[in-house]
Amino acid sequence: MGSDMVHVERDGAIAICHLDRPPANAVDIAFVDRMAEMFERVLAKDDVGAVVLTGKGAFFSGGLDLKAVPAYGPEEQRALIEKVNAMVTRIYGFPRPVVAAVNGHAVAAGLILMLTADYRVGTDAPCKIGLTEARVGIPFPAGPMEVLKAEVTPHVARVLALEARNIGPAAALEKGLLDELQPPGRVLPRALEVARDLAGIPSEAYRRIKRQLRGDTLARMEAIVAERSDPMLEAWIPPGAAEASAAVLRGTGGGG
Repeated sequence: MGSDMVHVERDGAIAICHLDRPPANAVDIAFVDRMAEMFERVLAKDDVGAVVLTGKGAFFSGGLDLKAVPAYGPEEQRALIEKVNAMVTRIYGFPRPVVAAVNGHAVAAGLILMLTADYRVGTDAPCKIGLTEARVGIPFPAGPMEVLKAEVTPHVARVLALEARNIGPAAALEKGLLDELQPPGRVLPRALEVARDLAGIPSEAYRRIKRQLRGDTLARMEAIVAERSDPMLEAWIPPGAAEASAAVLRGTGGGG
């Protein structure tokens, strides 16, 4: 299986999804479509026991494509919000184990994608992890915000979202964003070890317990998708976001 932005390879029962959109594995409409297609294919294969998400190059994902997305017109903005909400809902509620092998920078939407995983292995090499949406002038879609509120403490969510600064791997581990750190060459192998272990759990029990754990959040997310009720659909990217995004790109401060 493969595409020009998302490559999937098999390691036994594990499907490894490589995010591969140089230079930062950034998110735009086409990228979200590829991710949705990949998860549909994986779900259709009964012999897939778990999924590992990882990035190519120095990035897990740098978040929204700040060169393209701030210039989207209203229709493209609405399309991207709906697709992002559907994508994070699908991954967060995926009935099989999902492990993130966080090989590098995980910024903004990239951090949200990381948080959808059931277990997160990060690199101990220097990299940026954070939610910089506020600094590029782009509010959160409703689905990603639900994931953030469910996966970290209120204190951590407040600091990450409102200060909108990047932190390093050790701080991300301390705040519960990552479950463990490994040297760069061990991130993917360790994630595969975790995925194989989780895949050995009886699948129906895993699915039901995961739904018990995340059910309230998923119910809200599924309603947002089904009812198209995200408030950002009315007006998402405000005036000035393009200039703020360009400033962040010039300062290498992260994605959106």
